[in-house]
Amino acid sequence: MQQHLPSGTIPPRPSRPSRSGTFTGRSRTLTGLVTAAATTAGLLLTGLAPGAQAADNPYERGPAPTNASIEASRGSYATSQTSVSSLAVTGFGGGTISYPTSTADGTFGAVVISPGFTAYESSIAWLGPRLASQGFVVFTIDTNTTLDQPDSRGRQLLAALDYLTQRSSVRTRVDATRLGVMGHSMGGGGSLEAAKSRTSLKAAIPLTGWNTDKTWPELRTPTLVVGADGDTVAPVRTHSEPFYESLPGSLDKAYLELRGASHFTPNTSDTTIAKYSISWLKRFIDNDTRYEQFLCPLPRPSLTIAEYRGTCPHTA
Repeated sequence: MQQHLPSGTIPPRPSRPSRSGTFTGRSRTLTGLVTAAATTAGLLLTGLAPGAQAADNPYERGPAPTNASIEASRGSYATSQTSVSSLAVTGFGGGTISYPTSTADGTFGAVVISPGFTAYESSIAWLGPRLASQGFVVFTIDTNTTLDQPDSRGRQLLAALDYLTQRSSVRTRVDATRLGVMGHSMGGGGSLEAAKSRTSLKAAIPLTGWNTDKTWPELRTPTLVVGADGDTVAPVRTHSEPFYESLPGSLDKAYLELRGASHFTPNTSDTTIAKYSISWLKRFIDNDTRYEQFLCPLPRPSLTIAEYRGTCPHTA
């Protein structure tokens, strides 16, 4: 490397042979070149590391997440929607598909979401664009009737997944091997039923779920149970807590209890629900370990979190 000397500096004298017969100046120069080459190689290897990591997980979608990005009302993807008429489907009541408009990143994982007892798709519609903008295809559905019970809603969630991956207009955007389910109230109980029936599902999120069945040792799907401390319809003591506690100890699972919330909190846009749902879906549908930081170590109680339990570190 050429050395730039300050004006008026006397250049160093040429190197003389040392007693060993080597040129000390040249030796130092060669050593410096080797060190520089090693450093350059290290930098090149470091630069290749993210690519190698991406190659290990081809399902990563979107930029590296931050706390602000997962709390934002919209993620990095522009989205579109398409309506699905109940007359065009069987097994459920139609709904709305929200999806990223870009196809540059390939296919996306998908989630189907069911409303609760006596409710319509509109009650959980806010989740569609919010989750889709983070890199998912999201199907918020209506059910066959507003009075369907959890076992029926579980079957309808699976029927909607099958429609989404096999017949829908966006089926080519969906990776049929990376699917999840969510639901509110009886739809939440239905998400547990769906995961029990189809163990290949990658994620399940019951939101203030209701079900007469309180034990779920059969589940093999990573499950985030969301309850509300003020829920009087499906109190956490008799619903969300036993749901969570009955899941296998070997399963990736978590329990999030919302502070100052009611049974109907999931029916309106909620940053805490969105933040941890996005993190859970990313972590287990996309196997995107960049989101592990938001789940482990376990989140601490806060103004919006009354309690959080879970298994860390996650294995799936």
